[in-house]
Amino acid sequence: MTFEIQKKERENNQGLIRRFTKRLRDSGILNSAKKSVFRHRGKSEMIQRHIALRKIQKRAEYEKLKKLGLK
Repeated sequence: MTFEIQKKERENNQGLIRRFTKRLRDSGILNSAKKSVFRHRGKSEMIQRHIALRKIQKRAEYEKLKKLGLK
């Protein structure tokens, strides 16, 4: 996605830069570039399994304590 900005008659450089940055921000080019640079890696299957097992273990421990009246 490319775009072109041309200087209008009687427009100073700051106005031109302001219009350019606004158009760049509205186009979403910067956001997509930043997302590709700072890409979030997902967790591996092994880590996901360990997390799931830990949740099951903690839930069982909580239920046990709840039945005993300690929670």
